[in-house]
Order: sequence, then C-alpha cells, then structure tokens
Amino acid sequence: MFLTISTTGSPERPATDLGFLLHKHPEKSQAFDTSHGTAHVFYPEASEERCSAALLLEVDPVALVRRGKGKGRGGAPDSALAQYVNDRPYAASSLLAVAVGRVFKTALQGTCAARPELVGQPQPLRIEVPVLPARGGPDLVAKLFEPLGWSVQATRLPLDEQFPEWGESRYVRLVLEGEQVLAQALRHLYVLLPVLDDAKHYWVAPDEVDKLLRAGDGWLAEHPEQKLITSRYLSRRWSLTRTAMERLELVRLAETDDSQVEEIDNAVDEETDTEERPVPLAVQRREALLAELRTAGAGRVLDLGCGQGQLVQELLKDTRFTEIVGLDVSVRALTIASRRLKLDRMGDRRAERVKLLQGSLAYTDKRLTGYDAAVLSEVIEHLDLPRLPALEYAVFGSARPATVLVSTPNVEYNVRWESLPAGHSRHGDHRFEWTRAEFRAWAHRVAERHGYAVEFKPIGPDDPEVGPPTQLAVFTRIEHTAAPAPTTSTTSTSTSTATATKGDEAA
Repeated sequence: MFLTISTTGSPERPATDLGFLLHKHPEKSQAFDTSHGTAHVFYPEASEERCSAALLLEVDPVALVRRGKGKGRGGAPDSALAQYVNDRPYAASSLLAVAVGRVFKTALQGTCAARPELVGQPQPLRIEVPVLPARGGPDLVAKLFEPLGWSVQATRLPLDEQFPEWGESRYVRLVLEGEQVLAQALRHLYVLLPVLDDAKHYWVAPDEVDKLLRAGDGWLAEHPEQKLITSRYLSRRWSLTRTAMERLELVRLAETDDSQVEEIDNAVDEETDTEERPVPLAVQRREALLAELRTAGAGRVLDLGCGQGQLVQELLKDTRFTEIVGLDVSVRALTIASRRLKLDRMGDRRAERVKLLQGSLAYTDKRLTGYDAAVLSEVIEHLDLPRLPALEYAVFGSARPATVLVSTPNVEYNVRWESLPAGHSRHGDHRFEWTRAEFRAWAHRVAERHGYAVEFKPIGPDDPEVGPPTQLAVFTRIEHTAAPAPTTSTTSTSTSTATATKGDEAA
C-alpha cells in the first residue's frame, strides 16, 4: 500500500519545505507501528526543485484476522480463505487513511512549530496512489476530487496484464495535481480514500461523526457529493449519517458572516428614499419575538436553532428572562455564539442565566422540558420536509413549552425584491419556503395534534397583496391558558385557531 506526495520549488521557496510541513526530515527514513502493520516514511527525492515524500504501509493480514478485522471486502465474510487472501495489504483503503492520520497527525491538524508561516500557503502538489479501490469507477473519483480544486487522472487497472481478456478491475491508478494547502489535501485523502473503497476495517462508532466533520471542515459542507461521502464514510449507518447531515446543514450558515446572512436571508434592499434607511428585517424579527415573549410572561426561554446567538444576546439584556438556553446542532455555531456572548468573561450572576447546548431537533431531549417558551426563528425551512414531523414531536409533543414562536419566510413576498431572481429561495440552504396558506395549514395541524391554540402575526411591512416578508405563528398550550374541560378541549382548539385565521384574513 503506497502513497507519494510531491511538490516543486525554487531557491526562494525550496521544495524541501515539504519536510517541515510533514514533520519528517527528508534525510531520514522513519517507521511507525500501527495496529495493522508498519508504516514507513521516506523521501525518494529531495532537492530545491522537487521533493517527494512516500508513505509505505506494510499490512500484516494475519494480524488483521487475529484482531477480528480481516473479514472485509476481500471475500465472503464466512470464507476462511478470504480472511487471508484479500486486497487489504495492497490497495489503498481505510487502513491507509488511518496511517495518514497516525503518521502525519501534526500536518493533518495544520500546525508547524518550526515554520508556521508555511501552514496556510497553497503549493503545487502531486499525489499519487498506484492502486486505489474505486467503487463507482473513474467517474466517481473525478466527482469527488475535482470540486476540491484537483486535476484528476484516474486510470482503471486491468485484472491481469498477462490476460487482458479478463477485463478491467475495480481498481484505479490515481494522480491528483493542483495548488493546495497541504493540511487540506491530507484531509481530502483521509476522508475520500475509505469513501472510494466503500469499506472500513474497523467498527464505525458514533465518534466517527466528529472525525468526519473535523476532517471535512472547510470543504465537506459545500461538496456536491456530500450525501454520498457522508453515507459511505460512516459505512451506511443511517443513524450516524443522519446526525452528520443534520450537523452539516447549518455549517454553511455558521461560516457565513452575520451581515451577509441577513442580507441574503432577508433580501433587504435600500428604499428609494435614502434619507431614512429601513430597519433590517432580522432586527424587526428579533424585536417581534422579544415582544411576544414579554406578552406571554415567559421567564425561562429556549432558543432552538440558536445559530450564532443573536437572539440569546438580546434576551440576556432583559432581566425578566431568568433562564435562557440556546440549542444548535452545529458545534461551530455554538462556538461563535460563545464568543459573541463573551461567556468566558461574563460575571457569575449573568452566566447563571444562560446555557448553550449541542443537540438536534430531530430527537426528543429531556433537557428541553419544563420551559415557559421556545423560539424557532427561521429554522423549519432549513429542514427537509420529511424531517418536520420529528421536529414537531420533539418540540410540541415532548418538550411542550407553554408558548412556541415559529417564524419562517413568506415566499409570496419574494416578488417585491428585484435583487432576488424569480424562483430563487432567499438562502441556498432553504429546503422550502411556504406561502401564507401553506404555513397556516401546517401550523393548524400541529396545534390540533398537540393541544395548542395558534394565531398568526406579520413581521415586516404587511403588503396588501402578498403579505409580510416574514410570517410568525404564536402557539399557546391550551391547558396553560384556558384549562378547558376534557369534553370541550377539541372545540376550544378549533375555535381559537379559526378565530386567528379570520383575523389574519381580515387584516
């Protein structure tokens, strides 16, 4: 199992700088023990003009079997011979990816104490893998690597050169070339080698999701083959794949600058009268949510899908909100929120009022029960429609706060923005955008199913033809407000929701 990484240089920037980044001296040959064999690192060539580092992994197939890891794709799982006669010692796979993580750990993390100025600099790289399993063929290899900026050569190998009539194998010779940051290039290999092999030599545990997101940081969230990569890397374990996809959904939002998010999400243009700029829709939305929470008398509030913590920050300014919990699926978003709130420098009394939690709204969570109110501000449109019932039950069926505020874009209003092309969503991550009728129909179903009354309110200018840019549903748990008798509870729900609808239509 073999891998080479090469670069070119000049007297001003010698190619041997590769040794600093890899933390491996070009004049030394080194060996590293792994759980499945020995990894060797050496330099076939090292000069100012050209430098190549090679990773040779000697796999012990007997050791694999003894560790219970030899029953891979080499043959039928119940075949004793297949445990020893397979492609694991020769073809690049998850074994090689693990070796890359073990041998080039510091380079993979993007650190270099000796020459820190080299870490973020792109350089001309050529990576060659002589034998790579490619389930999906050369076309899939190109689909995986080309969006990352690589020039790809994937040449399918014959089963046996001496017997061409046997046809081609599932293996390719891979050559990647391009201007890349070395750490990112290693992360591409760490993830995509086992993806192409579509098999792992070890049990895929839940912590593999974190490994995938760390290695995919900066490129996986935007990759056009994100779903395939995630599924294969996690060995098609649906529960883990679903978790990873949900966490990736909001990575793009967390990486986007706040002002840019508001501009794209709300499509707020300047008015022709430039003497007074309108209040940004994002600000109007937060003010409307705060007003509803105050009207409801809420003290303990959940901000579900809190993102980078803008609403949490506003809630903290008002002492009537005694306990504030921000929940988000994205660890990166929560990190940004923590910095925004300055949690590490916050006084004890203030810090006692706020908590940031990582979690998914697709699952019930006991930590979310017992609160006065929950806010889902511009959250539901980021979920695939089939996932909405899970969110509905987690919030309305399990957590059951007294008040739930749900805001979402009104797609009818999009025609009022000339800068938004016809048929386009306000944000690339929106899975849907509802009309007023669609949103109300959904809200009524949720309210009836879970024992809530609901009314609808506009956020932003309420256009007489197309309605407001943002629509807000205010859910109130019926037993919390009127405490109706069991025999009349259904009637009370219908009356409350019907009255709210009529009021909206009259407006």
